[in-house]
Amino acid sequence: MKATLKQCIALGLLGLMFVKAWVIPLLYLDFEIRRDYIVANLCENKNRPQLNCNGKCYLAKKIEAAKKQEERQAEQDYMASLIYQVMNTNHHPYFKVEVPFKVISDKVPFDYASPFTAFLMADDIFHPPLV
Repeated sequence: MKATLKQCIALGLLGLMFVKAWVIPLLYLDFEIRRDYIVANLCENKNRPQLNCNGKCYLAKKIEAAKKQEERQAEQDYMASLIYQVMNTNHHPYFKVEVPFKVISDKVPFDYASPFTAFLMADDIFHPPLV
C-alpha cells in the first residue's frame, strides 16, 4: 500500500514538473484548440479586421504573462535561497570553527556581551570629541 501511495505522489509531482516545463507549448496548444472561440470572443482587435490578428494578440498577452510569472517565481526562489543561506545558523562553510565539548560543571555559565561595548581596544580610545 505504501509503495503505491509513494508512486502516486511521485507521479503527481512529476506531472506538475512537466506542466511547469511545458507552460508555453500548452498555451500554444490551447490557442490552436480554441482558436474560433478566441477570435470570436477574446480577441482585442475584432473591430479592426485589416490587422489580420485572428487572436494572436490574446496569445501574445498570455505568453507574456506566463514569462513574467516564471521570472517572478525565479526571483522569489532566488531570494528565498539567499534568505535561507543568511538565516541558516547551523551551517557556515566559510567560518567553520570546531570546539571540543567539555563538561566543566553542571552549572551553565551565563555570558552576556552588550552590543554597545567595543570589541577592539582602539574603539575605546578613538571616539568623537565631547562638546
